[in-house]
Amino acid sequence: MIGKLRGIIDAVADDSCLVDVGGVGYVAFASSRTLRDLAPGREATLLIETIVREDAIALYGFLTLAERDWFRILTTVQGVGARVALSLLSTLAPEQLANAIVAQDRASLSRASGVGPKLAARLLTELKDKAAAWGAVPGAARVPATAAGPAESAASVNEDAVSALVNLGYKRPEAFGAIARVATRLGGDARIDTLIREGLRELGK
Repeated sequence: MIGKLRGIIDAVADDSCLVDVGGVGYVAFASSRTLRDLAPGREATLLIETIVREDAIALYGFLTLAERDWFRILTTVQGVGARVALSLLSTLAPEQLANAIVAQDRASLSRASGVGPKLAARLLTELKDKAAAWGAVPGAARVPATAAGPAESAASVNEDAVSALVNLGYKRPEAFGAIARVATRLGGDARIDTLIREGLRELGK
């Protein structure tokens, strides 16, 4: 079983890359997000998920633990094979995927190729608790990566709002979902009292 490959990237295709490890070439399928960060002639280290089928042994490569972990989580859902999982990870970064599931955002999941309304609904139902436990931060996907200070501030306020709802007796996945929807609607500048008030309205619907 192959768990990691470190070598020179020989080629990058639409859905895979060729990694030269000591003169042996390995084909690893990957999300478009991962493939964008690979360049022929440069060294790279890929975390590998090996899937053995009756007719083939396929390698799937990831640059981050988060992406690999979500690949594993996604493929536990009936109807989600490796290709659909990669399609979801190509469309949404791990943190965006977690937030979409917590917020019960079917539209975001349905943007991925191979994910129809029924499969999106199944993903939202079966992975809701896992997404919350993974540490999704409501509204985080809206904050630009270049704005580190505001991102940390918004994440902290949103998490405090979730904690407040949990202290009021709501389950954490429900609180995450409510605050995620509110944070998405109001933006990153919302005050904590506004988030809590609007979160309670969401939960009361």
